[in-house]
Amino acid sequence: MKRYFACAAFSVVLAFPAPGLSAESQLQPVFSVNAQAESIPNLDNLITELKQYHDCTCKCGCYARDLDTQADRALAYLRRRAAHRTAQEKLAVVFDIDETSLSNYQEMLHASFAFDPKTFDAWVNSAAAPAIPGTLRIDKEAQRLGVAVFFITGRYEPERTATERNLRAQGFTWRKLTLRPESTRIESVIAYKSGARAQIVAQGYKIVLNVGDQWSDLKGQPEAEFSVKYPNPYYLIP
Repeated sequence: MKRYFACAAFSVVLAFPAPGLSAESQLQPVFSVNAQAESIPNLDNLITELKQYHDCTCKCGCYARDLDTQADRALAYLRRRAAHRTAQEKLAVVFDIDETSLSNYQEMLHASFAFDPKTFDAWVNSAAAPAIPGTLRIDKEAQRLGVAVFFITGRYEPERTATERNLRAQGFTWRKLTLRPESTRIESVIAYKSGARAQIVAQGYKIVLNVGDQWSDLKGQPEAEFSVKYPNPYYLIP
């Protein structure tokens, strides 16, 4: 006969010989499982899924298509808003850079999605990151519509030269590029980026569109009229 023992964390099945039969003939394999621990996603499986999402080979979605969908929504709003602006309005668009305007996927893949500051800094200084096509389309359309483009990035000021070189090589143009001063290291990303947006507003601009891959790119006063969040399952910046 079998007896079952269970608790919230795990369950075990114990097999005992039935009356009249030998223990050897009744013995069955037994597996002890910690159900709570087993519910945590396996890191190797997650990395495989991240790769498949980027390569559009899983049922979980397609990264490039999802980026383009959000870029199209941003473009649609930008065109409507620009068509209805008043003569006195100065309109502005704000972009984040990493995983919004430039893709670091090759560096992340090489590092197995682990973050090492020295390795990432070397990647930034190589100025080799490709453009995210949808954001480049928004940038070009903003220029055509006479809407000022501002970049606000979490990269620090010493990386300005490489960042400008990378953006220009990929075809981006802008009014101003804001990088983090060393003095803001103790600030949250939301505090830093919302403060940078406040400086844009103080110049008389209305931020009609803000595009980023983290909520910390978008939240905090002043917020844009329309904020568009790109998918980013690769890392989180609170």
